[in-house]
Amino acid sequence: MATATKALTAEQVKQRFKARGKTFTEWAEQHGYTRNEVYRVLNGQAKANYGKAHEIAVKLGMKLEDEEAFAA
Repeated sequence: MATATKALTAEQVKQRFKARGKTFTEWAEQHGYTRNEVYRVLNGQAKANYGKAHEIAVKLGMKLEDEEAFAA
């Protein structure tokens, strides 16, 4: 997903996927993550402060890229 100047909420990410007719399982497989890892980030079970969860959140647009976060 495209990087925005403002991070998206989980609900906004879910709406975008639904509008495009794409599943989170497909997305996870394409990006080398498990379905479970992606759902944990989307549902707030993983805080996504570092590691894989952080990478997933950034790729989904739920967190800003590191460079942008430090500039803010």
